[in-house]
Order: sequence, then structure tokens, then C-alpha cells
Amino acid sequence: MLTVAVTGATGAQGGATARALLAAGHHVRALTRTPDAPAATALHTLGAEIRRADFDDRASLDAALTGADALFAVTTPFGTDTGTEVRQGRALVEAASAARLDHVVLTSAAHADRGTGIPHYDSKHEIERCLAASGLPWTVIAPAAFMDNYATGWTLSGLREGVFGWPMPADRPFALIPAADIGAFAALALTRRSAFTGRRIDIASDTRTPRQIAAALATATGRPITHHEVPLDTVRTHSADLAAMFAYFTTTGLDVDVPALRRAYPEVGWQTFTAWATTRNWPDQADAPGTRCHPER
Repeated sequence: MLTVAVTGATGAQGGATARALLAAGHHVRALTRTPDAPAATALHTLGAEIRRADFDDRASLDAALTGADALFAVTTPFGTDTGTEVRQGRALVEAASAARLDHVVLTSAAHADRGTGIPHYDSKHEIERCLAASGLPWTVIAPAAFMDNYATGWTLSGLREGVFGWPMPADRPFALIPAADIGAFAALALTRRSAFTGRRIDIASDTRTPRQIAAALATATGRPITHHEVPLDTVRTHSADLAAMFAYFTTTGLDVDVPALRRAYPEVGWQTFTAWATTRNWPDQADAPGTRCHPER
């Protein structure tokens, strides 16, 4: 049994990883700035140990990592900025090095190592380089865009009007993955350290076009839904970073080899978008909040 410290434990990726590790019988230290949050309480109910840890409080990181075998590391610029993300990522790697952990699994983003020019991809690659230079045994998993974001934020708000608004052409293929599959793959990498150490792996569960996504959402929600291509200029008024990401998705795209992943790691499950959508408990779109959505987190 491993003792794994999981950062971002109350978020999508960290929470999914913590649940997958607990299901596999490992001891989880769920690291969070808000130990009293409902998501932390839910993990505690499942058997996780809840520890307060803050990327800007090195003493809290040192205390949380002492005695752990491994670390699942996730960072984000959303809510802060890319400079803060890099600084916090470096602090986390330094704390992991001081704790002499046996393995660090860092979650990044698919293609972040390819010089995309997307600010929050470049910041993640900077943290990847820091980890590789640390001397720690490491693995980088790099997910494609989150399926889960289609059930929240701007997408869910648009669905009540019968519109799947997405800043890509209707027929442009798009690589996708649900948080649950990220967690399952991260847990696999953590439990099979020798097979994953020193590797960087782009991961996705399915590839769909926006038109196909709209059709799957229509079936899942039981209402007519059509794709509408949101202009990049509209996205740019909210975030130049996200506009750069969607421009990259449209021009270069994410060429993740989904069939190869399914063959190599069948235990992950690899949900198709249709399967994921049909198992969601879709709320009444009339009550859907119109909040912002970050397609990578």
C-alpha cells in the first residue's frame, strides 16, 4: 500500500485521482487549502486523510509531504496567472525533493511540450522542466480537454437555448477526456512506478467534432441541440490565453493516439464522449448557471 499525497484534492483531477487511489486500497493524503470544504469532507468519508497545504506556504507543504511515498501534482493559472502557477509549481517540486519522495506524477496538458505559444500550456511545460531537473523519479501525464466542462459553465448555460457554443469549426476533430479517466490513469502510473518513471504521455479518451459533441449532448439531454461556432474574437475579450488555445485546437489540433492508449491500458476504461454524456445527471437547463468555463481544468 502506498501513501500518496494528492494536491488539488478538492478539484476535478486531484479528486478523481484520490478516489481512484482509495478504490485501489492506497492511503491518500488529500492536500487542500480548505480542509472544511464539502469536497474534502466527502473524501474523508471515503477514507482519505485531509491535510491543509498551500503552495505559498512552504512549511505546510513540507509537513504534508513528510512520510509520503509519492505525490500527484496539479497546478493551475486560473484564478491567479501563469507566473504564479510556475512559482507555485517550483515550490511544490522543491518540497517533494526535500521530502525525498519515490515518485511524482505531474499532470500537465496534451502538447504542452510542443511550443504551442498558449500561455497556460507554456507555464505547465516550465513546471515539467523543473520536475525533470529535480532528480526525482517523475512521470508527466498530459490530458486533452475535459469532457466535464460540457456539463458546467458556458456550455450548460447555452444548452438551455438548444445551442452548443464552442469556438471551433463544426467538423474539426477534438481530443477529449473525463476527469475520472485522468484519475484512473494517474493512479495506474503511481502504482506501476517502474513502468512509468521518466515518461511523458499525452492522454485522451475520445476524439469528436463539435457537431458530434452537439449530437451526443442532444441525445443525453433529450432536447434538440446544435453547434454554434463562437468567434475567437469573442473568446479573446474574456481571455487571450483561452483564445490562443482554441486557435491552436483549430489549426494544429491535438493528435493523441486514443486507440493505442485503449490497447495499452484497458484497465482505465477510457469513456467515449457519448458514454460519458449519457451517464450524466443533467440538470434542468432553465436553472443552469452562466459561469465561465476553463476547458483545461
